[in-house]
Amino acid sequence: MFNKHKVLEKMDRSAWGGGESWAASGQALDTRYERRHSRWYEQCLMGMPFHFIVGLPAVVMVPSLVVHGEGFWRDLPPGLATTLWAVGAAFLITLFVLHRMTRFPGTQAVVYVVPLVSAVFALTWALLLGVAPVDERVLWGGYVASLLWFLVGYAAAQRFRRPRFALVPLGEARHLTETEESRLYRLEVPRLGAQRIDGIVADLRSDALNHEWMRFLTKCMLNGIPVYQIKQIDESRTGRVKLEHLADTELTSLLPSPLYSACKRGLDLCGALLLLPLLAPVMLATAWAIRHDSAGPALFVQQRMGHRGVPFRIYKFRSMYCDMKGKEFASGEDDPRITPVGKIIRKYRLDELPQLLNVLKGDMSFIGPRPEPVDLSQWYEKDIPLFSYRRVVRPGISGWAQVEQGYAAEVDDMAIKLQYDFYYIKHFSLWLDVLILLRTLKTISTGFGAR
Repeated sequence: MFNKHKVLEKMDRSAWGGGESWAASGQALDTRYERRHSRWYEQCLMGMPFHFIVGLPAVVMVPSLVVHGEGFWRDLPPGLATTLWAVGAAFLITLFVLHRMTRFPGTQAVVYVVPLVSAVFALTWALLLGVAPVDERVLWGGYVASLLWFLVGYAAAQRFRRPRFALVPLGEARHLTETEESRLYRLEVPRLGAQRIDGIVADLRSDALNHEWMRFLTKCMLNGIPVYQIKQIDESRTGRVKLEHLADTELTSLLPSPLYSACKRGLDLCGALLLLPLLAPVMLATAWAIRHDSAGPALFVQQRMGHRGVPFRIYKFRSMYCDMKGKEFASGEDDPRITPVGKIIRKYRLDELPQLLNVLKGDMSFIGPRPEPVDLSQWYEKDIPLFSYRRVVRPGISGWAQVEQGYAAEVDDMAIKLQYDFYYIKHFSLWLDVLILLRTLKTISTGFGAR
């Protein structure tokens, strides 16, 4: 007897994304559907090959031609060969990081081109300084060429490669709406016609998904068009993992990589040791302003719930009056307990700077879920199932929930924050941390999420 749920569960685990090899082997059905941007010239022009074939030679060679003329390759000036290799490496590193970052929701790569290219070329210049001769004019030319290439390229991709999905309007998929990042084409019947799309979105666990729709989805898969379960698209669009979508076995798969956890601890330690002396003048000036603004110590120390449920003492610059009582958390920008200096340091996150000491001690990381006060954490655990699971990774100074949602304190807001934290744990990686770091710098400059 045909068991649809077992078949769907098996197909869902395989992500329905491997159909291109089936179609290539000649097993496609009579009525062929074509995936959007699947033709060879489209893949070359709109994918990574174009960056390698056209972008890399242009960024490496054009600045040299401008600076040294056409005959530079016959008699290489001192340091030019090293500089060309450095420009090429910086271009490829930037390309790789941007490519990995664009997998995450709400990421418009063009926004991060300037800071990322600047950081990579600055690091490249610092590594070469005093080690090998450098042609600085060519290095600057490569930097400008890389900026122009990525700004124009990703701006064009953002405009012309907006994903287009066909929606099977059954089950939970009926409630899916179109966003600025992707377009939806609602299917009235199980047929695409001449429409070219990037994928099919369906609720594969819906009882309304009959045999006719199943045959249609199979035909799409055989022709190289991926079929996505609704929760995959929902997570990729919102950056949140809905807790009601968690299967019984999915919690065990949300364990962070031990290898990256160890590497991240090393990066945190190096970063804290580098930043503490650089930011010491800012921290001293902030402490002086706090002491002269209101009575009380410059530092605020509080017990927070840490990694794997172990409490620790967190250090922050004091931003409230010492003689005023209230809730455990700030109720908003107009909270009367916040001092004039406190409003400024909260807006630009200067109150978090002493947490570099917590990073050094190993209590915290630069990136991770924000730690909650012990009493507040116990209160949340009574109302929000799985709240304590966010402690499977080290808490952070900044996190995915902070850059996406801003500050949250009430239970309803914390439930959404927990969904963001689960997304971070599920996609725990260097690339997501780099993206959060860049968004945090943007947050500091704009003051979004101040509380």
